[in-house]
Amino acid sequence: MSEHTFIGLDVHARLVAAGVLDARSGEVRSCNAPPRTAELVTWLQAQGAALSVAYEAGPTGFGLARACAAAQIPCLVAAPSRIARAPGERVKTDRRDALRLAKLLRLDELVAVRVPSLGEEAARDLVRAREDARGDLMRARHRLSKLLLRRGLLWEGSAWTEGA
Repeated sequence: MSEHTFIGLDVHARLVAAGVLDARSGEVRSCNAPPRTAELVTWLQAQGAALSVAYEAGPTGFGLARACAAAQIPCLVAAPSRIARAPGERVKTDRRDALRLAKLLRLDELVAVRVPSLGEEAARDLVRAREDARGDLMRARHRLSKLLLRRGLLWEGSAWTEGA
């Protein structure tokens, strides 16, 4: 593993910060990587044959992990809550986070999350969207009922239905 390269990615929708740790030379560098998945995979492949990649699970989903798997690039999706933070570490930057991921990947100190199948991820998205809509509806009902109360009106129906 002396010629191995470890890459930590701090992935956002419009920016990807990369921390690259070259185990052969000991060089540590940070740079920006392409934000689009296809371009990012091509960029990763250009970093060398023996590499490992890690990024934190987050709102960008698991498309990058699936694309890396298809390109046969080892990619670990790290559980953000399981990444140790130093007590005095208050300044967080994308570059620092990316370098930290690369170093922790090299030390094998990252806890991986399971990458769900496309169907599982779609089901999760649907359940989350439904719960968000239910929450929005409940907040709207509460706002409306409080507005009516301030005007001296009381909703006489039950459960906000027409037939009640």
